[in-house]
Amino acid sequence: MTASPAIPDSPAPTRRGRRWGVTAAVGAAAVAGSAWTAAALINVPDPVTLAALAVIEPSAVGPWFPSRVIQAPARARDLPSRSRPILDRVPWKGRTVPLMDMLAATHTNAFLVVQDGTLVHEWQRPGTGPATLFPSWSVAKSIVSLLVGDAVARGQLAETDRVSTLLPDLKNGAVFGQITVRNLLDMASGIAVPENYDPRHPLTGTAGMYLTRDIAGFVRDNAHLAFKPGSQGRYRSIDTELLGLILARVEGKPLADILSERIWKPMGAQADATWNLDRPGGLEKAFCCINATARDFARLGLLVADQGRAGGNRIIPARWIDRILTPARRAVDGWQYSAQWWHAPGGSDSDISAIGVYGQYVYVNHDTGTVIVKLSDHGAEQDEVDTLSVMQAIAADLAATARQDP
Repeated sequence: MTASPAIPDSPAPTRRGRRWGVTAAVGAAAVAGSAWTAAALINVPDPVTLAALAVIEPSAVGPWFPSRVIQAPARARDLPSRSRPILDRVPWKGRTVPLMDMLAATHTNAFLVVQDGTLVHEWQRPGTGPATLFPSWSVAKSIVSLLVGDAVARGQLAETDRVSTLLPDLKNGAVFGQITVRNLLDMASGIAVPENYDPRHPLTGTAGMYLTRDIAGFVRDNAHLAFKPGSQGRYRSIDTELLGLILARVEGKPLADILSERIWKPMGAQADATWNLDRPGGLEKAFCCINATARDFARLGLLVADQGRAGGNRIIPARWIDRILTPARRAVDGWQYSAQWWHAPGGSDSDISAIGVYGQYVYVNHDTGTVIVKLSDHGAEQDEVDTLSVMQAIAADLAATARQDP
């Protein structure tokens, strides 16, 4: 068994954010001059990495950070494939346009549609393919939720547990003693770490947590409340990071190993994935940064669509899928939300999505049996409602066609 990464002592955007590259560029400027020494002092990546992050596409960031492998099984579970027509003209910003025009306009890298467990449509941009690893960005938050649901079912956690009890090393009981696991799941912790990407403050908020080489120290140093836990819903990546720290503590092993053992292998993933860390051998960035194939993201969507089952085997408790499907009491930034999953505007409660910055989606429509994966290099939270409307239209069309088939 791999030892749990202990929480060490600190060494001497909008909802889903603005361009990380802008943040990195400003970070690079901030450490100009005696750059390497300055980067070490403020505990961020070296200047070469910061400069690279300023110019590369979001889909290429994974290899620029240390990572831990999420091992796949020796043999992947088959993902049945049978090509069939899908809606080729879709609603887009008040018009009806060819689907490929919409995919081009949103800088799509991969677009997969699964209907009733069968892959019916797959497109990937030239230069990528079934083996390409794409970054999840905040889609990782929804995956962390599935791990939490499994831990709750095992009796390792309860939603009423308080952070101060689970992570006493964080020490600030006045803050963490008020926050429960449920608050973290529903983005209602009240922790005052904004989704900040203001170029004038590149190392604060979530941008600082993304760049730091000491996530645990960042969490400990930012233990301040903006509002009473549970009283509001406000999207905060630090909530998911705390869930990741909690899982690693109660399981006694790194998050990547937990994901491999609890989900990746049981669901029959086709390829090893990776999870970016704050530093070599360090802690996973639980709020983002799983790198996996498009088909394995589709398998994750299928796991949720099939009430937590894969290949007939129960992996995630059905009760947890129901938890995800039931909107939490507090909306998050105007959207219905539950246990790290978004409820699509205009859809039913069973119309849910994992969403990541720059246009990453794992869309699940329980009513129609549809899973859609879209991985992109688009604007931060640009065109989200319009993109989800396209997915809803495709799902509705597939369901209507299925009803017409003899």
